[in-house]
Amino acid sequence: MVKIRLRRVGTKHKPIYRVIVADSRAPRDGAFIEVIGHYNPMTDPETFDIDEQQAIKWLGQGAQPSDTVERLLFKSGIMEKFKPGYVRPVKMSKAKPKSAASEGSTPPPPTTN
Repeated sequence: MVKIRLRRVGTKHKPIYRVIVADSRAPRDGAFIEVIGHYNPMTDPETFDIDEQQAIKWLGQGAQPSDTVERLLFKSGIMEKFKPGYVRPVKMSKAKPKSAASEGSTPPPPTTN
């Protein structure tokens, strides 16, 4: 499967990423097919530039974006052009909600009639 994902090229403590198209089996910084943009999370606000035509081409061929790349494509409006009416799904956290029993609370006292 082909994925659109990030490849780290920055120095230690200063990450900068390239947005690449790669085989899903290739390592993060390994072989890739094409560079279609870049992303710098260290600036305020974060900066990124993605080649719209290339991104739409690869999405049309079935490439799956990673979560971060999907967010960037959504922010830039590319996903809306690729899929009109696209709404980015909200990712649910994997943490289980705390229940009253797990917080160590004692059960209520019995009622008398």
